[in-house]
Amino acid sequence: MVAGEMIDQVFLVRDKELRTARNGSLYLQCGLADRTGTIAGRMWQTSESIFNSIPPDGFVQAKGRTEDYRGTLQFVIDALRPWPSEKVDLSDFLAVTPFDIEEMWAELLEILRDVKDRHLRALLKKFFEDRDLIAAFKRAPAAMTVHHAYIGGLLEHTLGMARAAKAVLPLYQKELNADLVLAGIFLHDIGKIAELTTGTNMGYTDRGQLLGHITIASIWIHQRAQQVADESGEPFPGKIVDVLTHIVLSHHGTLEFGSPRLPAVPEAFAVHYLDNLDAKIWTTTHQIAADPDTKSSFTPYVRELETRLYKRSREL
Repeated sequence: MVAGEMIDQVFLVRDKELRTARNGSLYLQCGLADRTGTIAGRMWQTSESIFNSIPPDGFVQAKGRTEDYRGTLQFVIDALRPWPSEKVDLSDFLAVTPFDIEEMWAELLEILRDVKDRHLRALLKKFFEDRDLIAAFKRAPAAMTVHHAYIGGLLEHTLGMARAAKAVLPLYQKELNADLVLAGIFLHDIGKIAELTTGTNMGYTDRGQLLGHITIASIWIHQRAQQVADESGEPFPGKIVDVLTHIVLSHHGTLEFGSPRLPAVPEAFAVHYLDNLDAKIWTTTHQIAADPDTKSSFTPYVRELETRLYKRSREL
């Protein structure tokens, strides 16, 4: 979509909110999506009856026009009506990783087989043996909006980090505990399985809102370490649990980005920067690919990155 288009099509409603304008009138704000992405929709001079007619996590046919609003494309809705879900093909509306999920999972497992510490191997095995958890891991998005925000995104992102680690770790054999880095990569975002919903609409679960994926992952690490101890008859090393949990707690890198602790071990810094690297490469390349203006050398301003992106670097 580009500014100035007239649109009449079916969308998946990502969210909806009834707001009051400065003049006291009501307007609708919503996210309208298909598998290619989401656009902000606004319908002025609306009513509670129109708002209530929009099915939550459902579909609508919307007519209107696109326009540029402070550098961001939005859809101004002139009319809309509910659209029966039985008339849509869900694959047209749910974004999915472009890669084969089972192939990615097999490659990730192969990389994680490099973990040599028997305690960490036993801990990871407890996660692998949980079929429901792994099935959810393969389907989960890596985020709501910023990067890999689609089905299979969490697996794709985790594999991207593991591939980067496989290249980087040989350079720091004396400086880093490779087992902790690899285990930390697998576990750093695993709590998103319980934090985010993966039905027709991505959103936060009640548990996700209350605890967040970092806390959830930390709880799971401690629970499965205890399971290993119970089955083996020997205590699970507390320092391994503490450092691995610290890697998860600090992987956002800064307090303002949601990490309750700052990185305090080399392996935590490694996981943080590998996480940031994979997310930023995804974001920059996808922003460039999604820009419909093929003549401009720069994208529009990207709020998440606080800059415009130069699109011609690979052509040099």
